[in-house]
Amino acid sequence: MTTFKELSISSPIMKALEKMGFEEATPIQAETIPLAMQGKDVIGQAQTGTGKTAAFGIPMIEKIDKSAKTIQGLVVAPTRELAIQVGEEINRLGKFKGIRTLPVYGGQHMDRQIRALKDGPHIVVATPGRLLDHMRRKTIKINNVQTAVLDEADEMLNMGFIDDIRDILKGIPEDRQTLLFSATMPKEIREIANTLMKSPVEVKVKAKEMTVENIDQYFVEVPERLKFDTLSNHIDINAPTLAIVFSRTKKRVDEISEGLQARGFRSEGIHGDLTQGKRMSVLNKFKNGRIEILVATDVAARGLDISGVSHVYNFDIPQDPESYVHRIGRTGRAGRTGEAISFITPREMAHLHLIEKVTKSKMKRLMPPTNQDAQRGQQQVTVEKLMKTIEKNDLKSYHETANELLQDHDSISVIAAALKMLTKERRDIPVRISSVQPISVKKAHQRGGKDNNRRNKRNYGQRNQGGRNNQGGRNQGGRNQGGRNNRKGNFQKRRNRD
Repeated sequence: MTTFKELSISSPIMKALEKMGFEEATPIQAETIPLAMQGKDVIGQAQTGTGKTAAFGIPMIEKIDKSAKTIQGLVVAPTRELAIQVGEEINRLGKFKGIRTLPVYGGQHMDRQIRALKDGPHIVVATPGRLLDHMRRKTIKINNVQTAVLDEADEMLNMGFIDDIRDILKGIPEDRQTLLFSATMPKEIREIANTLMKSPVEVKVKAKEMTVENIDQYFVEVPERLKFDTLSNHIDINAPTLAIVFSRTKKRVDEISEGLQARGFRSEGIHGDLTQGKRMSVLNKFKNGRIEILVATDVAARGLDISGVSHVYNFDIPQDPESYVHRIGRTGRAGRTGEAISFITPREMAHLHLIEKVTKSKMKRLMPPTNQDAQRGQQQVTVEKLMKTIEKNDLKSYHETANELLQDHDSISVIAAALKMLTKERRDIPVRISSVQPISVKKAHQRGGKDNNRRNKRNYGQRNQGGRNNQGGRNQGGRNQGGRNNRKGNFQKRRNRD
């Protein structure tokens, strides 16, 4: 796996990635970013959830001159939901470089969009129909666009936007860079690549179908602010032999490991900023059982092979399913069973379902444990120790003292005192963990795509034979005599689809 540092990304974007909690690039990012930063046209074949937005967003932002108040980057997306989400992520990536991104889509007041466009955004993320409407009105000027991106091109084809896409690309200067992303490559998309792109390099990253065996997988839906207390309670209840806690940032690794220490757990962290000597020292302590909880980033845990890990906790869910499988594969080794527990914020539920789909496994929901559950869990650990001691049957030398105790106290009080003395009570010290952005998949976009597709078919039929004949339509022979005579009407109706 490749880190973002290895991709020669500028410091403002590295700062944004760190704040977002990303250290390791997904395969589509690792392959696309270097090519795009060299100015090459790229065709990226990748599924949703593989990190496409950063793959095209980072090279686009790197090229932008923030002092020029012109549109220099253009992203075309099939639905308003996707346009909004892509716009938000590019805004976060460009935050420390001062880059402004504006989503533009149908269903929003045109006057409000025109006012926002006059403020001079550097990047516009738009749905096809509304973008063409603005181009016709000359309220979006694309003569300075350096980078054009088609996101989910096959979805735009399915929704009937293929001619709109051609018109948009033809209106952008020919010396632009074009990046096209599509899960599949039907012939119409291939034709756009052949005719409207310059010697594109193909990057193909298919989501692997991965299976996970011998590992019981669970998830807990929990707000970000309650994650640490939930982790502490789970460790109290499960009493793991050895556990690994995965987090997305180095800062959070330090905070989590120090917080666990403050609450009485034997814990240390490893991440990329540690020297090799320090990293090996921590790993040796973990292997030898001198620490029970290892907190790590994906990069630091690369190649980690330690037997006897009973639990893996995903404090932060990883951004791609492959990383998830690598993480939880640290347990359930050598024929043993293991447990993997992921803490999911409400906005990350769609990402969880994507991981389930790719891994062909279902995670069981666990309710967040309470402090009372944790106390009960701690006491249960003590009970199990007592039972093992009883089973050894070497207690005769303690019988006399035990009888004396029972003469002065009832048996329940004696056992309760023993439990209290032997139970490791947690220090309930407040711990603050810095926040990171949740990972979200385009759940609304998937739903919106279906809705738009149904609406498209209802309003426009199948575009066969008659298709749009009454609107200067497209018959079997292509654009018929009417061409787009009633273009204004078409624009008006197309807004219903995007």
